[in-house]
Amino acid sequence: MDDPEIQKLYYSIGEVSEQLDLEPHVLRYWESEFTVLHPRKNRAGRRVYTSDDIAIARRIQQLLKDEKYTIAGAKQVFERERHGDVSDQQLRAELKDLRSLLTQLLDQL
Repeated sequence: MDDPEIQKLYYSIGEVSEQLDLEPHVLRYWESEFTVLHPRKNRAGRRVYTSDDIAIARRIQQLLKDEKYTIAGAKQVFERERHGDVSDQQLRAELKDLRSLLTQLLDQL
């Protein structure tokens, strides 16, 4: 993790929590709430995260912390993305366009 050029196959929960600036219990909680986040366990029973797991955790963090989704709302985003539905960015752009159109119509009235 010191050298960004070197990628490991598996990361410990401590490494991931440090990388995402989260407490390990937050990752464990997200694991219980989000079925998409399911790190493997090694022979000793410890969680080991792949790069894909870290990307999912980072996406959860983005949705909850940056975009202010609730847990339920973030789950819906993952569900939409899983089914290949419209992405949040596309949806937001369409809603902005709709809002603009409605504002123009209101101004004309």
